[in-house]
Amino acid sequence: MKKATNDAVGAMSPELRPLTIGILAIITCAAFEAMAVVTAMPAVAGELSGESSYGLAFSMYLTASLLGMVVAGSWCDRKGPAPALGVGMSLMILGLLAAGVAPDFWLVTVGRAVSGLGGGFMIVAVYVVIGRSFPQQAQPVIFGWLAAAWVLPALIGPLIAGFVTEHFGWRWVFLGVAPIVLAAFLVVWPRTSRIGPLESPDTDSARARVLRGFALAGGVLAAQWAVVRLAEADRPDMGTVWGLAVLAVAGIVVVVIVLPALLPRGTMVLARGLPSIIATRGFVNVAFFGTEAFIPLMLVTSRGISAGTAGLTLSAGALGWSAGSFVQARVSFDRKWLLVAGSSILSLSLGGFALATTAQVPLGVLALVWTFSGFAMGMTLSSTSVLVLKLSVQQEQGRNSAALQISDQLGGVVGTAGAGALFALLRDPANPGHIPTFVAIWLALWVFTAAGIVSGLRGASSPADGPGLTPSKSMEGTVPA
Repeated sequence: MKKATNDAVGAMSPELRPLTIGILAIITCAAFEAMAVVTAMPAVAGELSGESSYGLAFSMYLTASLLGMVVAGSWCDRKGPAPALGVGMSLMILGLLAAGVAPDFWLVTVGRAVSGLGGGFMIVAVYVVIGRSFPQQAQPVIFGWLAAAWVLPALIGPLIAGFVTEHFGWRWVFLGVAPIVLAAFLVVWPRTSRIGPLESPDTDSARARVLRGFALAGGVLAAQWAVVRLAEADRPDMGTVWGLAVLAVAGIVVVVIVLPALLPRGTMVLARGLPSIIATRGFVNVAFFGTEAFIPLMLVTSRGISAGTAGLTLSAGALGWSAGSFVQARVSFDRKWLLVAGSSILSLSLGGFALATTAQVPLGVLALVWTFSGFAMGMTLSSTSVLVLKLSVQQEQGRNSAALQISDQLGGVVGTAGAGALFALLRDPANPGHIPTFVAIWLALWVFTAAGIVSGLRGASSPADGPGLTPSKSMEGTVPA
């Protein structure tokens, strides 16, 4: 097939419109799953006595996603994005069904891990499709639309999930989302299945990355499980304490050893340019997702409001996220500076959220403050996505997209697992809505917004503009003739 050469091709041009619609369907589906599950989780933890392990249900999803992303990055380079997308969708459905019928909280956590593995495959495949099928000037637009795809799920997801949880039970939230995932897959599959692999992928490097991915996921799993169990143990003996402490340290050591090889060189020391851009993604995710996971629980336990009403605060954050992504697609200056601006806004809004929680302000004020947090994330994350594709040669788009998502998910794991450990350590079983416990979590997570500002400055200080390569302007450029 003849490769398209028209630089003016847009995301909704006739040749790209079906693919754009399919990608938006996938993200809409993932957004609805996320909003619905977060809304239902307080009820799940209450019924299955899983309050002390509440954060583990979120961090396990993200930990499994780490593994999926590492495997998918190399898999997409070798086989194209279609296999990773198909397996990812199948695993997400299987995990939802498993969580929906689980009799114990730990089995819900296992189901979330299976869904997370599928989500890791899926998101890297989507990024590779965008990088190889959309012209560079259209990528900010499509990433803005991906953020906008969260709007409808953010508005109706918590309401529907809250209604279903209160009237039919939380299990139907998980079981009801599964058909939506299947429908999105059927929409996008005919288009992505025609995108072939790279001509000469690095198979030796791919095998090494997969092994490192297993080691990374194992280290993260060991560390977070040990920390949560240590925090929730009631008068443990010294043998148990030492055993869990050694396991946690061993897991952290494995992560520190393996992680640098999965990220661009210099990421761990905030080297200028691409490495610090990827690091910024991780820092802001620690702060945002660690806070978001505990907002519904705080509102339900401390104020006695319904799960659906508590979820409206998350809706406000998602709307802000869409607005921030919309703004980043229309900037005329160097978008690297959006990383600094986004991290700074997140720092101010998260500090304001801690103050508002302490003062017991009305729910509307909390929602407004969280909207600014979402705005900061939409501005920052969409910009990092565009910059990573821009600064990557085509042969490394799968690898660097996976590295970006590893930073993304690892940040979420650190945020949710760390917040979960703090909650297990500080919570008062006789007073589950103890406000100081939640404020301590918000303030601990705020520190990472300051780190995001520093890494954002390092990312913006690089004068390089990358290879300047324009990815294929249509699917024809990536389909074997």
